[in-house]
Amino acid sequence: MSIAFHWFLPTNGDGRRLVEPEQPVPGVAGGQRPATFGYLTQICLAAEAFGFEAALTPAGPWCDDAWVTTAALAQRTERLKFLVAFRPGITSPTLAAQMAATYQFHTGGRLLLNVVTGGDSAEQHAYGDWLDKDGRYQRCGEFLDIVRGLWSGEVVDYEGTHLHVEGGALGRRPDPVPDVYFAGSSPAALDVAARHADVYLTWGEPPAQVAEKLDRVRKLAAAAGRSLRCGIRLHVISRDTAEEAWKVADGLLEGISEEEIAKVHARMKTTESEGQRRMLELHGGSRDDLEVSPNLWAGVGLARGGAGTALVGSHAEVADRIEEYAELGIDEFILSGYPHLEEVYWFGEGVLPLLEQRGSWTRPVGLAEGMRTGSLESGGVAFGVVPDRR
Repeated sequence: MSIAFHWFLPTNGDGRRLVEPEQPVPGVAGGQRPATFGYLTQICLAAEAFGFEAALTPAGPWCDDAWVTTAALAQRTERLKFLVAFRPGITSPTLAAQMAATYQFHTGGRLLLNVVTGGDSAEQHAYGDWLDKDGRYQRCGEFLDIVRGLWSGEVVDYEGTHLHVEGGALGRRPDPVPDVYFAGSSPAALDVAARHADVYLTWGEPPAQVAEKLDRVRKLAAAAGRSLRCGIRLHVISRDTAEEAWKVADGLLEGISEEEIAKVHARMKTTESEGQRRMLELHGGSRDDLEVSPNLWAGVGLARGGAGTALVGSHAEVADRIEEYAELGIDEFILSGYPHLEEVYWFGEGVLPLLEQRGSWTRPVGLAEGMRTGSLESGGVAFGVVPDRR
């Protein structure tokens, strides 16, 4: 089975470093890039041209709404799907099922759903959600029970501990039914994933830790009479040489003081997310020994919450690490890099051709060849020379 690749849309803004100064420095490239519709469109078009299947769009008070943003971007793209993150405790299940069906109808079936249960009570409180962590996972399972029933064409009468629906039905069913992506590392999360997810997601931990987690969720899914695909969320820094890549990685942390790192570390320790706890353990709040596994760098997590690791190295090294994760059973890779427009080109030009050559990745059928220069030997266009085809 060929690996699938997805990219990321930075709907809270972008930059050349993990933390950009509020005011640009004259004569120094960088500064904050707002997540304008034009900039996000550039990222989408580049990802689509290189053969990425979808773009993950985050959910939270710190970024723009994923549903509205991607519905607009779908009108500027042709093939790219959108992996929309959303919180099941904030929207009614019937409305969410209806939104998905409408989205599929108007985009030609380009919606994927990333269900985010929520691992930070403070953030959930800001949305008016006061359930504890276990309650949120229980409600999430009920939510997906209802949504799956509606998508299958049932008239849904459902009374759970947290959700109650009577006579729920859809005038239009989604075609196709969107795949459900679900992440989490706690026992409650793995249980919901095993019963409901089409794709189970993990953040980028060292291979041995990923293998152990995948084994647990697969056993739970098998016990429920199901099987699922698995994906991983990683940043990526790929360059022509390993030395260049590691220099870029070091540069991402430029201008970030030890006090700022300590503040981020303290804030992340207050979350209830087991996945976030595992990310914090990789770096311990210190800049020392950030290569926690070959080519796996934990530096991103020093300054940001969420996915905190990056694959760093030459294009061949990054391709090797991707194949290593694939051998563990990772089917899908959700990648990102700073800045997201430039990094999709580095990965698309450097790593994807290697994986295609090795047979690990198949270029999507019908993908335009415009991103490949070609050669005189193959009859392509190279260095401005157009071969005589007569």
